[in-house]
Amino acid sequence: MEKKETIPKSRGRLKEKFFKKNQSLVMNNRLFLFVLPAIIIFGIFWIWPFLKLFTYSVTNFNGFNQNYDNVGFENFKAIWSSGILTNSIKNTLIYTILLVIGGNVLALALAFALNSKIKGMTFYRSAAYIPALFSAIVIGFIWSYVYMPQSGLIASVMNTFGIDGSSFNILGDYGKALYGITIVDIWKNVGQTMIIYLAGLQTIDDSILESAKMDGCTDTQLIRFVKIPLLAPSITINIILSVINGLKAFDYPFIMTNGGPGDSTNTLMFSIYKMAFTEQQFGKAAAFSVVAFIVIILITAFLLIFMNKKEREMD
Repeated sequence: MEKKETIPKSRGRLKEKFFKKNQSLVMNNRLFLFVLPAIIIFGIFWIWPFLKLFTYSVTNFNGFNQNYDNVGFENFKAIWSSGILTNSIKNTLIYTILLVIGGNVLALALAFALNSKIKGMTFYRSAAYIPALFSAIVIGFIWSYVYMPQSGLIASVMNTFGIDGSSFNILGDYGKALYGITIVDIWKNVGQTMIIYLAGLQTIDDSILESAKMDGCTDTQLIRFVKIPLLAPSITINIILSVINGLKAFDYPFIMTNGGPGDSTNTLMFSIYKMAFTEQQFGKAAAFSVVAFIVIILITAFLLIFMNKKEREMD
């Protein structure tokens, strides 16, 4: 009888590995095809405009005429010497700092207050979150009425108590308008921030709190030394979200004050919009955008390093 040719076990294993490897490569290539449309769209609508931004920043492009000239760094010098850049950065930083501190302190206080099991707590939590459901344009128009001098809500309440409501004009005051629109942004987003803190509080193990109470911690000490350190990830997320929201502030300066009075509410994003679409100086607007991009990247990088360090210290 003829002997059947047998494949050595080691050779069979190598063959099996080879086919598995090739199969996995084929699968990876197929999976890449599913991602390819998203990559193409991202490249067309984000990467390409981003690269063109740097190109236009050194030209006198007006947004329409394609016969533009290269002007070097003249756009950067112009926005710096005019004071628009420094004023916009100052307003944006003030807006962001107020948003981070005011929004997170208020949201954290609300989260502690609503982290209980009393009757009707679901209603109170829902009520606190309702402003986050409305669009910025709706919120802007509502608060424009609230702030309206003479006939607005606040002015009407002042008149009821015998105070002259016509004297109240926060959006028309150069020194107060920025604070007025910051209050609106805080009110709009406090519910969303509160939900993140509330979710963090509800993940804290009750045994940890009971152990702290047995060690003699008061309610204040429990919040300061136990709950807040355990909320470090939630604090990091909310602060980063608040900073991003502040640095890209455009909606409320545009809807409520149109950058005024004067230039008191001109933020970085609003100044770029105004320079590009109102004054039709796209070259300068592109230079402004490049500077804004660098400022935002530096602030975000510093914030991430700082918050990660603080989070490790709390651990």
